Amino acid sequence: MAAITYEHATVQYPGAERPSVNALDLDIADGEFLVLVGPSGCGKSTSLRALAGLEAVSEGSIRIGDKDVTHLPPKERDIAMVFQNYALYPHMTVADNMGFALKISGMKKDEMRTRVEEAAKILDLTEYLDRKPKALSGGQRQRVAMGRAIVRNPQAFLMDEPLSNLDAKLRVQTRTEIAALQRRLGVTTVYVTHDQVEAMTMGDRVCVLKDGYLMQVDTPRNLYDRPDNVFVAGFIGSPAMNLLDVDLDQDGARVGDRSLPLPRGTLSVLAGESARTATLGFRPEAVKLVPEGEGFPFEVVVVEELGSDAYAYGTMHTSRSSAGDKLLTIRVDARNVPMKGETVHLRIDPNEAHVFSSETGRRISGDGAAVGGGATRVAQA
Repeated sequence: MAAITYEHATVQYPGAERPSVNALDLDIADGEFLVLVGPSGCGKSTSLRALAGLEAVSEGSIRIGDKDVTHLPPKERDIAMVFQNYALYPHMTVADNMGFALKISGMKKDEMRTRVEEAAKILDLTEYLDRKPKALSGGQRQRVAMGRAIVRNPQAFLMDEPLSNLDAKLRVQTRTEIAALQRRLGVTTVYVTHDQVEAMTMGDRVCVLKDGYLMQVDTPRNLYDRPDNVFVAGFIGSPAMNLLDVDLDQDGARVGDRSLPLPRGTLSVLAGESARTATLGFRPEAVKLVPEGEGFPFEVVVVEELGSDAYAYGTMHTSRSSAGDKLLTIRVDARNVPMKGETVHLRIDPNEAHVFSSETGRRISGDGAAVGGGATRVAQA
C-alpha cells in the first residue's frame, strides 16, 4: 500500500490541440478510495492510464509512495488494474485466471493456490474456481477480475469503469461490494466512473474533472453542500442543482417580480466586482410550496412519482430569461403531488441558495469569500 501523487501531470497526445490531462495536482492518501468522475472526454480515464503507465506523461510527474514512476513501464509500478471488459481468458478456469499473473512471475504452485483460494473466499467465488468464465454471470466475472487484482497484493488498485457492463440493479449491489472490500483490504484505490451517483456513494473523496482540468476534489458531502464552481454544482447531485441566471438588486437575486434575499457578505463581494448579474443555484429539496402571493410562481410541466419521493419539473420566469423555458426540478410531497400544468408557488430557502459569479463561475460563500482555484474559469467554458 502507498500514497499516490500527481505533480503538475500533463498528458497531451501527438497532434492534439489541447492536453487530455492538464497540469493535474492531486494527492491520494495511503489506503484511500478516490473516485475520478466527469463527463466523457474530461480526462479521467487518461489520468488513470497515466498512473498505470499505459499513457506517456508529457510534463510533470507521478509518484507511488516514495518512488517516481513517471517513466517506468507498467510491470514495475506494483499496481493492479481492473478493466471495464473484465479481460478474462475464456479457455482458463476461474482459478487459472486469478492466478495467471502469479504464474508468469514464477511463484510456486502451492503459494499461488493459497493466494487464489484466499481471494476466492473473500469474494465468495470458492465454488466457482473450476468453472470457465462463460459459465458465470456478469457480476461473477467482475468478481473474478477483482480476484485477479487482489492475489497480487499490489500497492494500489486502479479501476476503469468496472461496472459499466452490468445492469442497473447489479451495479448497485456490486458497487457496495467493491467499496466494502476496499475498506476491508485497506489498499489505495483509484476508481474511474462517469456516473456521479456511483462516485458519491463509493469514494472517500471524489475528484471532478472537466476538459482535462481538476474542478474540485473533496468529500462527497462537501461537493454537494459547497461546490467550488458552476460546473461542479450542476454535475454533482441527482437530480442536479437548479441554476438560474439572475439580475441583482440591493436586496438580492431578482427572480421574476420578487427578490431572494442574499447574505450581506455575498452582496458585498458582488458589488466589489461591479456585478449586475449572477448565477443562482438551489437544490430540488431546498424549496417548499407556499400559498399564492408568498413565493415564486412555478409552472409544473412533468411530475415524476418514485414511491417515497416525487419530483416536479417546471419553469420559473426571471428577468434574465423571460421565456421561462429552462426546466427546473423541485422535490414535492410524494402523497400530495401537484397536477401537470398547475402553477404552484415556491419559497427558496436562502440558507440553501448558492451564488456564482457570472464572470468566473466561482461560488461566492455566505461569508463573502469567493472560493475555488484558477481552474474554475474553465467551468463555464
